[in-house]
Amino acid sequence: MSIRLTIFLAFVALIAAGVLAVEQVVVAELTPHTYKAVEESLAETSALLASFVEMRASPQAIPVADLRAALDAALRRDLGASIQELQKRTVDLRVYVTDARGIVLYDSDSGRDEGQDYSRWHDVYWTLRGSYGARASRDVPDDPYSSVHYVAAPIRSGGRIVGALSVGKPVRELRGLVTALRCKIAYSGAVALAIATIVSLALAHWIARPLTRLAEYSAAVAAGQRTPLPRPRGREVAALTQALEAMREALEGKRYVEGYVRSLTHEIKARLSAIRAAAELLGESMPPEDRQRFTENIRRESERLQTLVDRMLDLSAVEAQRGIESPAPVDLALVVLEVAETVEPLRRLRQLQIDVPTAEPALVVRGDHLLLRQAILNLVHNAIQATPAGGTVRIQLAREATQAMVSVADTGPGVPAFALPRVFERFYSVPVTGQERRGTGLGLPFVREVAQLHGGSASLKNRVDGGALATLRLPLAT
Repeated sequence: MSIRLTIFLAFVALIAAGVLAVEQVVVAELTPHTYKAVEESLAETSALLASFVEMRASPQAIPVADLRAALDAALRRDLGASIQELQKRTVDLRVYVTDARGIVLYDSDSGRDEGQDYSRWHDVYWTLRGSYGARASRDVPDDPYSSVHYVAAPIRSGGRIVGALSVGKPVRELRGLVTALRCKIAYSGAVALAIATIVSLALAHWIARPLTRLAEYSAAVAAGQRTPLPRPRGREVAALTQALEAMREALEGKRYVEGYVRSLTHEIKARLSAIRAAAELLGESMPPEDRQRFTENIRRESERLQTLVDRMLDLSAVEAQRGIESPAPVDLALVVLEVAETVEPLRRLRQLQIDVPTAEPALVVRGDHLLLRQAILNLVHNAIQATPAGGTVRIQLAREATQAMVSVADTGPGVPAFALPRVFERFYSVPVTGQERRGTGLGLPFVREVAQLHGGSASLKNRVDGGALATLRLPLAT
């Protein structure tokens, strides 16, 4: 399981647990708090009605005629109230009055229990004794919404409690309100969970993205690609990035030195062996023409060693660069003209023709003028070396989408098929037909490094009609 998915699932599970816990607490407390609100309302109503009855009460009698008339009128009234999901049309209160013994004097339920003894009911029992009296009775034992809540208030006269007035209310109408509230709570919880899921997904992506970019960077480095270091976000990721980059530089530097030493040792050893053999032979007696030939061998191999060292230093400098320090606009058409002027003496010496574009539109890239000039010069020089006398080297400029292309084609024998995959390796070279020596094997690697340094690429392939075609692709300046 990926770290991104792990973080996402962990956050979603944590937030879902929190939302469900809140829902459970709210739902569990909703009904009791609703009952408390109902009881509070009943306590106020019973106190109000008891005060109304007290106005005409005496220790000997409790008149209920006025209360009966008022409540009968109220029970017949159409309320027409709309309370959220509840449509309230009638008064659902039940009111009964008892004397000091607990005998019912008045029952608003059509006088149903008048004359009955309610002295054992908690609301009446405790109220007649000067305490707070309330009770709840269920019609269906397992259905909390079938209960009726009663709260009583004392009726006083001359400082004595002469009776009790109880107000009862069924809670069945609260079922719709509670159900509606639970649906709203569930809906709000679902919305909160959906928002939390989106936030968790974004947060997981934000946390895992730097690690993914570092992994992609490591894979690119392992593949030998030149890629910019990801920009870190946060101190911890920045520290990891710096540590990873330090490790990469150490390992890359070690491999770089090892590879260079191995390849350079092989190249130098072969040339030194030739120089040493020629020097030993010069110590012996030989005809002047042989002496001249061996002396020329020493000079030629020394020049090749010097060229090898110079090319190696150029390539090392390019490979060590992390980017172009001060990129500037470079017109490739002007660079091509400069290269053509530079190789003019060599062109005449080898009796070749070089075709240079003259009417191409300006192709401007951003980069280092000297590095690009040297890269194109390497391609043209290789083409001249591979082209026999009387042949043609053609330099072309073209635009392809957002890239500028510099192509150098020759009319030589082309590159052997087995060598094409390796032509950009350091020190790898193949003999050119008609020439005694190979190249240093550092020209094309230099071109590739310059291209990658500018965000482009370099390629080499054989042409269908003969010869090789080298292409340098660079991003156009915007």
